[in-house]
Amino acid sequence: MKKYLSFFRLRFTMGLQYRAAALAGVVTQFFWGFMEIMIFQAFYRADAAAFPMSFPATVSYLWLQQAFLAFFAAWMMENEITASIVSGDVAYELCRPVSIYNMWFSRSIATRLSRAVLRCFPILIAAGFLPSPYGIEPPAGPVHFLLFLVTLMLGLAVTVSFCMLVYVISFFTISAEGVRIVFVSSVEFFSGGIIPLPFFPDKIRTAIELLPFASMQNVALRIYSGSMTVPQMRKAVLLQLFWLAVLVWLGKRLCARAERRITVQGG
Repeated sequence: MKKYLSFFRLRFTMGLQYRAAALAGVVTQFFWGFMEIMIFQAFYRADAAAFPMSFPATVSYLWLQQAFLAFFAAWMMENEITASIVSGDVAYELCRPVSIYNMWFSRSIATRLSRAVLRCFPILIAAGFLPSPYGIEPPAGPVHFLLFLVTLMLGLAVTVSFCMLVYVISFFTISAEGVRIVFVSSVEFFSGGIIPLPFFPDKIRTAIELLPFASMQNVALRIYSGSMTVPQMRKAVLLQLFWLAVLVWLGKRLCARAERRITVQGG
């Protein structure tokens, strides 16, 4: 366990050094979030009663989405992992007395966490000072806030475990780009990254909420704004735990199989 904590600490420390990139990301995400709010406001002005979430709740959802973009953006993968698989440099990783799945998992968590630490606080502080209804609202209650933090971490773990499948599948393909495009597009659409899941038609939303995508950003952001009932929150947390266990188990099984069959060309 100590060796994986070391990988986590080293990657987290390295990620904190990219302050200029973080500043550029903060500015970009702040204006992107404000643009999304303006788009949603146009729809709410047309018929606010037609939407399942209040406009302030939707605004809070969008600001949290931007603040924790590094947690849930599937496209923020570690290119060096897939590059090492394609080039054959992964052979050096296999020589280490560690599980490459656990090592990559801890590194991915640390990378996303370091990016979020640098970006989330400026966005949340700036959004907190904006006038209503354009600013972020306080959490629905103390219990909602605590549960938000728990589900935020679970959502991060589910996202990373899902991205780990892309890395592992790269062992079985010539190029991982096709798999990556399909995975990233699926996550962005079905996790609520483009349209919050409550805005989907009921039958479609019910089906989507059972998929692993809904256990990523959807749960934490909706709990914060209080747009989930107690039974819904209980079900969502259980689904997060379920999909985390399934995705990690599947990823480790595929990784073990890949390690047994891997062939590195060249010398």
